[in-house]
Amino acid sequence: MARSGAGAGLLGRQHECQALDALLAGARAGRSGVLVLRGEAGIGKTELLKYFLGRATGCRTVRFSGVQSEMELSYAGLHQLCAPLLAGLDQLPEPQRDALGTAFGLRGGAAPDRFLVGLATLSLIADAGGNRPLVCLVDDAQWLDRASALTLAFVARRLLVEPVALVFAVRELSAGEALDGLPELPVTGLSENDSRELLDSVVTGPLDQRVRDRIVAESRGNPLALLELPRGATTTELAGGFGRPDTLSLPTQIEQDFLRRVQALPAETRRLLFTAAAEPIGDVTLLRGAAERLGIDVDTAASHPDAAELITLGTWVRFRHPLVRSAAYRAASPQDRREAHQALADATDARLDPDRRAWHLAAATPGPDETVAAELERSADRAQARGGIAAAAAFLQRAATLTQDPARRAQRAVDAAQATLHAGAFEPAAALLTTAEAGPLDELGRARIDVLNAGIAFAQNRGSEAPELLLTAARRFGPLDAALARDTYLDAVAAAIFAGRLAHGPGLPEVGEAARAAPPPQRPTRLPDLLLDAVAVRLTDGYPASVPMMGRVLEAFCDEELPVQDALRWLWLAGVLAADLWDDERGHIVADRHLTLIREAGALSTLPDVLEARAHAHLLAGELTAVASLVDEVATVCAAIGSNPTRVLPLGLAAWRGRESEARALIDAIMSEAVPRGQGAAVTVTHWYHAVLCNSLGQYTEALAAAREAAAHPYEFASPRWGLVELVEAAVRSGSPEPAAVALDELSVATRASGTDWALGVEARSRALVSEGDAAERLHREAIERLARTRARVELARAHLLYGEWLRRENRRVDARAQLGVAHDMFGEFGAEAFAERARSELQAAGAKVRSQVVATPAALTAQEAQIARLAGEGLTNSEIGVQLFISRHTVEWHLRKVFSKLGISSRKEIRTLSLEGEATPA
Repeated sequence: MARSGAGAGLLGRQHECQALDALLAGARAGRSGVLVLRGEAGIGKTELLKYFLGRATGCRTVRFSGVQSEMELSYAGLHQLCAPLLAGLDQLPEPQRDALGTAFGLRGGAAPDRFLVGLATLSLIADAGGNRPLVCLVDDAQWLDRASALTLAFVARRLLVEPVALVFAVRELSAGEALDGLPELPVTGLSENDSRELLDSVVTGPLDQRVRDRIVAESRGNPLALLELPRGATTTELAGGFGRPDTLSLPTQIEQDFLRRVQALPAETRRLLFTAAAEPIGDVTLLRGAAERLGIDVDTAASHPDAAELITLGTWVRFRHPLVRSAAYRAASPQDRREAHQALADATDARLDPDRRAWHLAAATPGPDETVAAELERSADRAQARGGIAAAAAFLQRAATLTQDPARRAQRAVDAAQATLHAGAFEPAAALLTTAEAGPLDELGRARIDVLNAGIAFAQNRGSEAPELLLTAARRFGPLDAALARDTYLDAVAAAIFAGRLAHGPGLPEVGEAARAAPPPQRPTRLPDLLLDAVAVRLTDGYPASVPMMGRVLEAFCDEELPVQDALRWLWLAGVLAADLWDDERGHIVADRHLTLIREAGALSTLPDVLEARAHAHLLAGELTAVASLVDEVATVCAAIGSNPTRVLPLGLAAWRGRESEARALIDAIMSEAVPRGQGAAVTVTHWYHAVLCNSLGQYTEALAAAREAAAHPYEFASPRWGLVELVEAAVRSGSPEPAAVALDELSVATRASGTDWALGVEARSRALVSEGDAAERLHREAIERLARTRARVELARAHLLYGEWLRRENRRVDARAQLGVAHDMFGEFGAEAFAERARSELQAAGAKVRSQVVATPAALTAQEAQIARLAGEGLTNSEIGVQLFISRHTVEWHLRKVFSKLGISSRKEIRTLSLEGEATPA
């Protein structure tokens, strides 16, 4: 397909070669580039990679090809790519080094978070080139194992200003969906003229014009078809056109041609090709060992002249094309395949590569075999320890198939379903559970099925169904394992909190009743046991009765050392208790502790939820700039890990800022997503933020309606009580005293039971709104005094605002201006624009001259530049910033240079003096 002459390129591929040349030029200039070559089998993708490799003189290059039979071995492809780069492994930050080393089986340890593996790969690739550009080529990417495909897609999306070119070749309509969204170059057929030229270059004898036309038409410009289809035709067919027309699809025609050529080989040569096709690595030594066990003389078999056109044995075993490999494997009978796999298993060192040996043994086994099934089970354990959940699922599925005993087979099917669910394959997991349910399972097995069905319901946006499934499982666990039963009841509570008002079946009260019936805890009592008892009392006996228990549990979460796994699993629920108890101080401690643990553990899949919890503490403190940074980080993490759940944090930021159009669009979007997904807690929080927004804008009638919705389900945690606060203010301001009085009574029950300054402060502020004279003033002052002792500065600013509004209506204009001025300044400092405007209007009505507050940005920084600048100002190194934002340190350096230039500064210390979100100045 290549033209002769230096720099001539490839026949008919000028556009593609120009695109690749531009990509390489960018890498040489220090700009990262990613390209996916997508096209059918034989279209020339591999030739384009060879062209690119030939042009990459002076660059460091790594390349590998996906292999279909390796798709079940997690990180197999990634290991091939990174193997030449592993000298840089020790230079990575410790969490990344450990994650990648564990994934590759180079060291022991807990299964790494796959996103931490991705970040480690990004760092390794970004640093690998040194002073030279790095060129990474991945052929047959449709056959990458899932873990490798997701990791490389993650890396491709995070490269920016590193001298790296990353090119994938993938078949169209293939399993390469992990690469969707990356820059893509479709590789289509050659033009008719180029097709004729290529065809003529390989046909040496006479060629009938009608045959030429038919081959060109049927090939549709596919170069491999043009090169190979004539080989399968006789000279009579080529010269006279009397051959039978083939009705198969083009790739099938090509593979059929390869199949005929394999079948025409001598028996010993065919068996060599069968065996090579069954060995995915291309290890010549392993192939020779297997061939020896089969009685094949490799050199004699490979020397057949027709074999040389299909396979080469050099440093590695290489087939002419992946279709040759598949044709060779198909040419083997089932018995031939089993013999080949058995020989390969026997030739594989069980100490160095036990998993590949187990996989070959499984392929060599015609029926149930407990010994092989047990070996596959051990391979699954090793795969899970490396973070290879998809590989573990594949091993376990095969183990279940090879299991004779029905009870053992059902148990292995449950194990396989669990691994499959964790790998993100929900429908296959459900199918495995159906298989397991048909077997003779004990109560423990059936309880596990209930738990997994709940997990599938959650994953498929049916979270409102999960509480009932988890309660069923917890009841089954009860007589068998008290600790497991209690943890499952606590999971049911968590699921009910998530589902809230939208639960199908048992809701929070019913789940609480069920949890009260949980088996008693074992000794010594674990903190999760105390947590379960506290929330069960909260949901059955009511809020006041549970406050002492919840307070003790929250204190323990703040003060006691917890096993890491317990802390990672339950700290979020401790944060829910803190919000429910109006305990701002302990809520701050829990949020900080949880975020630190999540970062240290590299548990990136749960990081967005923990960042949102931390952001709520900042919202309460009026630190909206910090909230904006966390909104950006949540978006960065979600984009990096491919997560897209309903997020309410952006709405909270927009509501407290008072940005009406933005907030209303977010409300509509959240409600349209959260209701179908059964996310009742998100619905309640959205109504509360809606009420905050409308109160800030003075739209009190709408605020009243939203607050009523927020407070409508009192069994939910935290938000309904906060909704009552908004309801009292909205009702008073809209002239509806009766709803205000009812809401205040409900609020007082909770705030007085809580007893914190935050709770009692907002109660005093709310009660002042329905009071008159000295009583009202005393309550306003109490609210300010109490809230001044808390972290709840937004509530303090609102207390000053409401006191100032009351003083103005009492015609005490001087006193009013003092309170309103404090409120105005505080809201301006926060960036709470609508509340600041409300305070400004009241100040003007009180006779003060005040200018509107506008936001002055020190420079036009992009969102990511501002985020990086803030982190640098906090003292983080470039590597630490890169870890947090999923970019390389080179990208951080590049952004900081732009930040310094835009801000006119020369050091990181100067960043700390600037307001990167914008600061309030008089207009």
